[in-house]
Amino acid sequence: MKVNAYAAQEARGKLTPYSYELGEIGSEDVDIKVAYCGVCHSDLSMINNDWGMTEYPLVPGHEIVGEVVATGNSVKNVKVGDKVGMGWVSASCMSCSQCMSGDHNLCADNEATIVGRHGGFADYVRGHWSWAIPIPKGMDLSKVGPLFCGGITVFNPIIIAGVKPTDSVGVIGIGGLGHMALKFLKHWGCEVVAFSSNPSKKEEILEMGATKVINSKDPKELESIQGTLSLILNTTNVSLDWNAYLAALTPKGKLHTVGAVAEPMEIPAFSLISGDKSVGGSTVGSPELTRKMLDFCVRHEIYPTVEEFPMENVNEALSHLEEGKARFRIVLKN
Repeated sequence: MKVNAYAAQEARGKLTPYSYELGEIGSEDVDIKVAYCGVCHSDLSMINNDWGMTEYPLVPGHEIVGEVVATGNSVKNVKVGDKVGMGWVSASCMSCSQCMSGDHNLCADNEATIVGRHGGFADYVRGHWSWAIPIPKGMDLSKVGPLFCGGITVFNPIIIAGVKPTDSVGVIGIGGLGHMALKFLKHWGCEVVAFSSNPSKKEEILEMGATKVINSKDPKELESIQGTLSLILNTTNVSLDWNAYLAALTPKGKLHTVGAVAEPMEIPAFSLISGDKSVGGSTVGSPELTRKMLDFCVRHEIYPTVEEFPMENVNEALSHLEEGKARFRIVLKN
């Protein structure tokens, strides 16, 4: 099958039209005709080779929504005509202890959708059937895409931390990831404290579910909530005063990062020891957890807040994201 896509030919290069052949479909693979694809900051990082693992030409895109148009002869649970989504992971081994225990996203041999292969800024994409997640009937396909990476990235920590409806939870950074965390936590029943450095977003942040907005640049505001939060979820990729956030945790509280902070995080040992506190992180969730997240979204009518661009305007969309103008997630339409 011939695929028409948009690819970066070099680090920080503009995306240009690019075609390639998919080859014969594998026995457990599915081919998806892409209807929409979200634009994630990880796409920018891969285009720019920020993580040192990009292979060019690179077709980005890993928040894929579309229709199954072909299947291998050993595919299960999905069929031609199904509407599905695919996120950061497109395959896992299905036999290691992680896969067999339900943590497919932690498989050491998993296949990332845009690492060493081509992603969803294209008319077709291929992946293993287990990562082609069926989309519940009635969901708005134009808004679902970001849930398959950004959404599950912030939903997973809620499960990992065992968050209860009676908990007070903080979210650092109310952008593409953070705004979805607010919506999830609001409907989880939590008191939600948003940390934002942009005062102009305050009313929007409150509308999306925050109980309180703290100016993260104001030490006095940070100090005012010391010892009140059982979980703080960091969605930013910049270095912060981590000790100030540790101080905001209750005893046995957790600071959890899903933001890819490039520099080592300075965590004072005594800030952890004195309150039995912990620091952790996570990647996306398993296929089953992704299905549960979608069910939760259907139950509470949760969607990311998106801006839509035509696929052919991909470079304009990427610039919009890079300049920090996205409100709050970008979706490309084929």
